[in-house]
Amino acid sequence: MTRPVGDPAEPAAGGAGGGGGERADRIAGFLARLTGLLLRTSGEGAELIARQVTETGRALGAEVSVLLVPETATLTVAVPGGPARTVIVRAVPEVARLDRIAALKPLVADVCAGRAGPAEANARLDRIEAAPAPYPRWLKFLGIVLFSLGFASLMQPTWYELGSTAVLAALAALLAVASDGAPRLARVLPLVASTAVSVVTLALFAGDPAHGGPVLLMLPALFFFVPGDYLSAAAAELGAGLLTTGAVRLVYAAFLLVQLCVGVLLGVYATGTSTHALFDAAAGADLPRWVLFASWTVFTAGTVLAFAIPRRFFVPLLVLVYLTVAVQSAATGLIGETGGTFVAAVALAAAATLLSRGPERPPRLLLVLPGFFTLTVGSLGMRGLTTLAGRHVVDGFSDLLELVLVVTAIAVGLVLGATLVPDPPAPAESSPARP
Repeated sequence: MTRPVGDPAEPAAGGAGGGGGERADRIAGFLARLTGLLLRTSGEGAELIARQVTETGRALGAEVSVLLVPETATLTVAVPGGPARTVIVRAVPEVARLDRIAALKPLVADVCAGRAGPAEANARLDRIEAAPAPYPRWLKFLGIVLFSLGFASLMQPTWYELGSTAVLAALAALLAVASDGAPRLARVLPLVASTAVSVVTLALFAGDPAHGGPVLLMLPALFFFVPGDYLSAAAAELGAGLLTTGAVRLVYAAFLLVQLCVGVLLGVYATGTSTHALFDAAAGADLPRWVLFASWTVFTAGTVLAFAIPRRFFVPLLVLVYLTVAVQSAATGLIGETGGTFVAAVALAAAATLLSRGPERPPRLLLVLPGFFTLTVGSLGMRGLTTLAGRHVVDGFSDLLELVLVVTAIAVGLVLGATLVPDPPAPAESSPARP
């Protein structure tokens, strides 16, 4: 939850009174709330927050400086004729309610164009924060299941993988939906979910090695919790020069991966299974090609429901998913897996940057997210850790080395893809909006 230090609705110590002081407080209060909402939805990276907040403040007639780390931002807001206001905003980054990011984009555009002053901007922000989730809980449950099923065929293209994933993903989705109203469960959700999925997998689905290794059977159901997006966002922030933000996010992503790995091990101990069973050899494929092709549509529909993305964005997201898969497949055949992932990340970032132009277009984060998930970087980290825990040292370190290479390829590719797209024409200068 966003928690400003000091009430931005009150003048700072020694602040100017009267109308100018009230306007300064409204501007500082709005920017603090805007920053908090951006932080809460910054699981995919925080490199754009400072620029958005600074440009919005300038449009309102204030000069803003932002000191940013992943969960905290310090704003210094200076309005002509009065002393500066300093506000500290704290929020836990996530990607659970992307409908808010979609609603925030036209608001910021209106403020920057001078069509909304502090009072109207605060009122619209009130409506964005108070709006209920666009889908009921049962649709979020269905979305997580579809999200996992779409990913399952990438792990192992077998009917058995799809069937087991349907059961395991339902269990994981039930826990995820339950955590929405249980903050204590939410804090340990990756550990609880991975333990439950591990126990059920080892007890019911991992008896025959012909069906593939237990880790490959577990991963699709746990993919919703795997921090592959955090890992690549951290690498992108490091590449963009945001060293503190990137390093902190990298540590947090590693912590989430370790939680998932510990949960898998707890399931191993609870069922009395040997850790040597944690191998990731794949079963022989038996899915027809049309199922593999259609799985990405299922995956995209699941992403929309699971992450509360407005349904009007489904078609552009689907196009970008298939573009990413097609580019990655073609490039991998020519230059190998790491090179193919890099080229796909460049294509995804460039296309998403172009399609996101304009206040009514989907935000870039929404456009990048589903295509980004197809690059599957987080699963490599979990596979590496669990394989090491099973004492398959060579395979485990091989997965972790591939993780480092692919994380770097995705991060650099996303930065390069956005850089290759020319900046849009600068809008005409407008006077600051009135209160």
